[in-house]
This record gives sequence, C-alpha cells and structure tokens, in this order.
Amino acid sequence: MSQFRNTSDCLGPRASRRSVLQLGMWGAFTPISLGGLDGLVQQARASASESSVKTTGRAKSVIMIFQWGGPSQLDTWDPKPEAPAEIRGEFGTIETAVPGIRISEHFPKLAKHTDKLAIIRSMTHDDPAHLSTVHHLLTGQLAPRPKSDAEPPSSKDWPFIGSMLAKVRPNIGPLPTSVMLPWVVSHPAAPGGKGPGQHGGWLGHGYDPFYILADPNDPGFQVPGLSLGDGCSIERMDQRMRLMDDLSKNLENESSNTWAPTHKKAINAVMSATAREAFDLNKETVATRDRYGRHIHGQCLLLARRMVEAGVPLVTVNWHNDGQNFWDTHGQNFHHLKKRLMPPADRGFAALLEDLEARGLLDDTLIVWTGEFGRTPRINPAIAGREHWPRCYSAVMAGGGIQGGQTYGTSDRFAAYPATLPTSPSDIVSTIFHALGIPHDLEIRDQLNRPLKISCGEPLTSLFG
Repeated sequence: MSQFRNTSDCLGPRASRRSVLQLGMWGAFTPISLGGLDGLVQQARASASESSVKTTGRAKSVIMIFQWGGPSQLDTWDPKPEAPAEIRGEFGTIETAVPGIRISEHFPKLAKHTDKLAIIRSMTHDDPAHLSTVHHLLTGQLAPRPKSDAEPPSSKDWPFIGSMLAKVRPNIGPLPTSVMLPWVVSHPAAPGGKGPGQHGGWLGHGYDPFYILADPNDPGFQVPGLSLGDGCSIERMDQRMRLMDDLSKNLENESSNTWAPTHKKAINAVMSATAREAFDLNKETVATRDRYGRHIHGQCLLLARRMVEAGVPLVTVNWHNDGQNFWDTHGQNFHHLKKRLMPPADRGFAALLEDLEARGLLDDTLIVWTGEFGRTPRINPAIAGREHWPRCYSAVMAGGGIQGGQTYGTSDRFAAYPATLPTSPSDIVSTIFHALGIPHDLEIRDQLNRPLKISCGEPLTSLFG
C-alpha cells in the first residue's frame, strides 16, 4: 500500500493533486471515456452539412495572441499620418513588404511580414469595460453582465473558445485540446478581478483549458505535474500504474472509481514523451530562443509554436502580468509603447511567423493578434495617454488559409469609427471556428437541453485565399 500512497512523488516536486486533476481533464471527454461522443460527432457532421456557410477547414491549430489592456490602433496597425498632432501622436509610419500598407515605425520586424498578414482595421463594439470585453473576445458572446468590471468569472459564463472546441472536437492523445499561458488575465483595479470567459463556463470545469501559470523565460521553468520525481523512472511509474489498476478493481467507493480514470490519464500524460517534449523549451537552440526574445512574451510564443507542432489545437498567449498597466496606456502612452510593449510584441510575433513558415506549419496554423478594444483617437494632453475606446480598433490574422498582404475594413480619418466592414469580436471567434473546419452555426445543447449556436458572429470568409 505504501507504493500506492506515494505515487505522487513520481510527478515531481511541484506536482499537486490539483495539477494531476487538471492534467487528467485533458482526456476526461475523449472518446475513451465519453461513450456518447460518437453521437456528438455524427450530430456535428449533420449540422455541418446543413450549415449556411461552407468552411475552409484548412487550419489544424490556432495561436491566439491576446494583447490584454487594449492596444492603440493609431499607434500600431492603423496610423493616421495626415491627422492633427493631437490625434496622430508622436510615432511615424514605415513602408512594409506590401506597397500601400503602412504601419507604426515601432513594428519594424513585422513590417517585413505584411505579405503574410490580414490587418483588420474595423473592429468595433460598444463595451468600454475590460472584464466583460474579455468574455466577448474569448467566447464570441456578450458577457452575462456587459459593460462591467465588477462581475467575476462564474458558471453562467459562455464557454471559452478552447472549451467549446473541446466539446465539439476534443483532442485525442496525451495533449490537451486547449492551453492558456502564462496566466489567467486579471485587472488589479477591477472589482471583479479575473476576466470572465476564460474557462469551461456552463459546460463545466472539465472543459477548462490547461493553464500554464509560469514564466517560460525563467531558467527553472517547468510545467507543474509533467515531470518525473527524483529517482523515479518510466519503468517505476509503469509498475505503480499496474498496481493502481489492480487496486482500483477492488475499490467499491464510487468517488474513488470516478477519480481513477482522471488520475490514470494524468499519469499517462506524464509518461508520454510527446507531452513532456512539447513543453520542453530546452529542446530549442539558443539561437531560436534568442530570435523570439529572451522575455516572457517571446518565450510564450515559442512554447506556443512547440505545442501546435505537437498537435495542440488551440494555444492562447495572454499578455503577461507585467506589474504595470499591460497595454492599458491611460498615461504615457507613447513611452510605454515605444520602450516596453511594442518591441517584444514586434520581435515575438515576427519570429513566430518566420518559424512557422520555415517549418511548413504556417498554412496549418491560424494566428490571431488582438486586444479587447482600442484607445481614444484624441490624446489626453495632461498625461500623454489614450483612454478606452471600443468603437474602433485593429486586429491581425495570419496563416491557416488567410490570404496575406491585405487590409480588411477601414476606419474613418481619425480611426474613431469603422468606415467600412464593421467587425465584432464574435466575428473573430466565428472565423476561428471556420478556419478549423467547424461550422460557426453548429448547435450544441446546454444543461437545459436548449439548442445553442457555438457562435453568434459571421466568419470573415473573404480573408481566406
């Protein structure tokens, strides 16, 4: 019995029952443990055949780069060099790889890759609050309480994109369907704290993404629960698993029987070379790690590339807890963008594009770069900042069948409102499903057996080549 009690010491010094449970959720709803999945797949296929929009189905994975805080559209992707100084701001523009497309001078590396990018300049909604817009962006649905920074996450939330993906197309094997890193976005000044819409919502916690709450740039970086303890070998783990199987056959306690499959799946993940290597940045060369930038954002993007290469369908890289104001540049907007925010964003995104292309993965991987809203066109002269502005902002897509070298939609002369092709966060989520070959109008049923569409937006089909 001592071997059974000590199984956790094979999971490494930082492992916990919580991390094992989380690991186990990777496979809690795979065909092995959910007998009704075949019916769900059949239902999905039937709905797909009846869908009003044909999907491209070209992307196998998605990397969502969430620039938490709200990047200024005027100072990044949609500059207005002819506008008055109080609108235009301090930054100049630069030519790019595509004649006629100019972006901020502080995105010099990305300027060389605009032939791969679709720049959306007409993003819009009407919610100026951080937390409820997180829900809108990461689920494609309005928050239970819109325009609010006071409502924390709850079981009433619509499921996160990755959670919905795990429902309609769970990943098979040792790797999760969805990974979120390096933290769950929160705002220290918001009464609600964490942004809603980053978990399983009404689907339940079994559909939560796998969270990696750590800094990949830390020399001691390790994914909790995915390492063998000191002195524990694969063979020893295998012996303990066989012992657990024998013991579980004799357990009559119902809760123990419920725990056993989850625990076994977690141990299988630990023993899987594919799972362990996918999260191991030490497999990368020094030159590759340097190219992404030796900072938390760059190394998160490199880790995202490793995960999609290993077969993870959705990786969300949130702008990290930087101890400052994220991209929420109410004050000293130009200083923070120039010195702190845009250089790592430029370096990391450009390296990701180059790396995916070199490895033949760009056509299979959709990249979405966006914030929850933009910034006011008029600068606040007292603090050289820009305030929240959801009425018009920018997003970028690349890979996964997207036709690069284009802009989609236009803003007015001050980037205050869309002039053409207004686009909502729900449309972005629908486009993600569309790229993955999942009809955006696919219906699933909630706990009350009500039919609900997985997205209320419309895919931007014209972006695809």
